[in-house]
Amino acid sequence: MNRREFIAVIGGGVASWPLAASAQQSPMPVVGFVSGRSLASDSDLVAVFLRALNEAGYVNGKNIAIEFRWADGQLDRLPELLADLVERKVAVIFGGASDVAAGAFRVAAATVPVVFATGSDPVAAGLVASLNRPGGNLTGVTVITNALWPKRLELARELISQTPLIAFLVNWNNANHAPAMRELSAAARRLGQEVMALNANTETDFEAAFATLTERRASALVVSDDALFANRRATLAALAARHGVPTIYGRREFVASGGLMSYGASTPDQYYQSGVYVGRILKGAKAADLPFLQPTKFELVVNLKTAKALGLEIPPTLLARADEVFE
Repeated sequence: MNRREFIAVIGGGVASWPLAASAQQSPMPVVGFVSGRSLASDSDLVAVFLRALNEAGYVNGKNIAIEFRWADGQLDRLPELLADLVERKVAVIFGGASDVAAGAFRVAAATVPVVFATGSDPVAAGLVASLNRPGGNLTGVTVITNALWPKRLELARELISQTPLIAFLVNWNNANHAPAMRELSAAARRLGQEVMALNANTETDFEAAFATLTERRASALVVSDDALFANRRATLAALAARHGVPTIYGRREFVASGGLMSYGASTPDQYYQSGVYVGRILKGAKAADLPFLQPTKFELVVNLKTAKALGLEIPPTLLARADEVFE
């Protein structure tokens, strides 16, 4: 992304952030930042990441340079974007929302230290030897979102007392979703709950997925964690409103965009902790010695305005547990 594009997308006061010189021309350390999402959807996360670096004594454009690469939901571009950063000989790479590129991150880590914000189990994915002692050139923060899908299923059942069928929106191009659906199916069998998966590999698949949901009379929808969906969260919230389906998401940002409810770890905290790790590596720490971090707090967020528009009353016991409520 060039300087003009960066300023145009962010706009306002944030546009005053110093911009990175090219890795080939700058004598200062260069940090590669690659994400499966977009700058338009993640400018707040970039701000958190930069704050962590600033607290470590690093300011973009003054004593470090940051090269940003955005896939805008086109996850097949991630290996190419990573290869470009490796070729530019950056000092460290941060990768966000990029589970599908786990293999490419492993390859990049052979040359460059990598800090990886992931929703999958990095040990099961073969990225590191263990969470406490990664043992290679790759570390980061993991949420392991697979374990959260059954919890969101339970929330959907608590939200609506009569739930004959609950739909899950998934992107089968995301390799992390197959094992997650297996865990979800096992949980559904234990609960005696019927579930179905609706596939969306691109934004053009959204309309057909919601049409199927309506035709099958699903009483609730759970949206899986995926860069494509995060980039199009306002679109998904609008579709859920139009079809009148209560929907649960994995990130607070969906609720802020008009979604009904979310349950998951704090994404800003993930990016902040990743920024802390990047700062430590710039100061000489080895990725192998930095344990993969896991969240200790999970947030339940509710949008009462959306609930009212759906004609839905949030159960008091559920509302009492909410960490944040939009009114």
